[in-house]
Amino acid sequence: MAAIETPQRIEDKTIQPIPLNQRHGKARDLFTIWFGSNIMMLTVVTGALATTVYGLPFWSAALGIVVGNLLGGVLMALHSAQGPRLGVPQMVQTRGQFGSYGSLLVITLVIFMYIGFFASNLVLAGQSLATLGVHISVDAGIVLVGVVGVIATIFGHDLIHAYTRVMTYLSGAALLLAFVWIVFVHGLPQGFTSHGSATIAGFLGTVTAAALWQIAYAPYVSDYSRYMPADTGSRPAFWASYAGCSLGSILPMLLGAMIGTAVGDDVIGGLTSLTGEVSTLVVVTFSVGIAATNAMNLYCGVLSTITVGQTFVPHWSPGRLARAVTATVMFLLSLATALAGKDNFLEHYENFILLLMYVLVPWTAVNLVDYYLLQHGEYDVDSFFRADGGIYGRVNWVAVACYLLGAAIQVPFVATTMYTGPVADALGGVDISWIVGLVVVCPAYYFLARSFAGRAPAPVPASAVAAAQKAVG
Repeated sequence: MAAIETPQRIEDKTIQPIPLNQRHGKARDLFTIWFGSNIMMLTVVTGALATTVYGLPFWSAALGIVVGNLLGGVLMALHSAQGPRLGVPQMVQTRGQFGSYGSLLVITLVIFMYIGFFASNLVLAGQSLATLGVHISVDAGIVLVGVVGVIATIFGHDLIHAYTRVMTYLSGAALLLAFVWIVFVHGLPQGFTSHGSATIAGFLGTVTAAALWQIAYAPYVSDYSRYMPADTGSRPAFWASYAGCSLGSILPMLLGAMIGTAVGDDVIGGLTSLTGEVSTLVVVTFSVGIAATNAMNLYCGVLSTITVGQTFVPHWSPGRLARAVTATVMFLLSLATALAGKDNFLEHYENFILLLMYVLVPWTAVNLVDYYLLQHGEYDVDSFFRADGGIYGRVNWVAVACYLLGAAIQVPFVATTMYTGPVADALGGVDISWIVGLVVVCPAYYFLARSFAGRAPAPVPASAVAAAQKAVG
């Protein structure tokens, strides 16, 4: 096992650019933070949607899970590769595309996303610990795991990296143990391979859920790569993030699909019963993993909330106290959400992740087109923190318009329990809205930004050419 580096102090930075002399870490750290943080109960439950909600047989579910994660992981990793270059959180960088005030539209939605994921994880952690029969109620489990996440958030970036580095080994071992026990010790039930019905709607629903799992990381992957040395290189950062998040998501999702096929909707109870004598070890490890992931959600939610405040008070330079206070307030909001929605979790969660898709896809399209095709990663970081938005202004109306267009164009293709659009209905309930959003927004923003926002493609700087040649060679 690799040596574990533990942080020596509480992080004093929040949204400020990370100075070059404070950069540290290696690209492989991006593998462990995304691999270790994904092996947890919420990932297992997401995989179970394929065989419970979408009713697929296991092998069709497995294919959908793999395809969705590999596709969505590309977008996630392209965002992660931006961190070492700019040294700022992802939502701060969004000011470079939308303007200082225009970015608030996206940032506010993303804050709700963090609270939703934090609350979802709390519910699963509480339910998981309650199944062990050790006199821990669901509510007590929710509070316990939440407090651990808050503490890690207060300590900050380095502790979260160290936490997930440890969980890479512990959760990876627990996941392997669960697979081995279920398949070779407990045994799969008769008719396992013939359970379910393969449908196009179910397959695409599974692909969508898996892809969105990856895309949902896009608003905060740079938060965990911004401390990397500037010469880390885009390719190493991309591949380490892509491999860690894809592999770390596919494996527990496959476990969830297997449990859903074997026992039905009660995924947590099914995991406990199928793993028998080792269930306590597996469930506790996955619950500890939830605390690590929740620390990441809360940490990024705090940075986004601080970004909103700093937009209106540009000279404010928030530090560790601001992070601690904001983290506590956001935890209390998430706790209230978790306690209120714990009884109908699976239904709420399915609708929640589908809603995320509609608000994140147009943002990721605008961001990636601007960063990679128009600006080639060349941004004026100082302008991100100016009261007037610097060279990016207060509002880039082209970016805002393309974002709203992307959200609107998806509506007819939506297929959820709350609403099904006319096109999705005509397609038999197949939801391809996220694909439509990407296909429409990417070219629309590229051409409109060049024509009306004066964002002609910037020349590729010599430093970027040299870095690319070094990465390839």
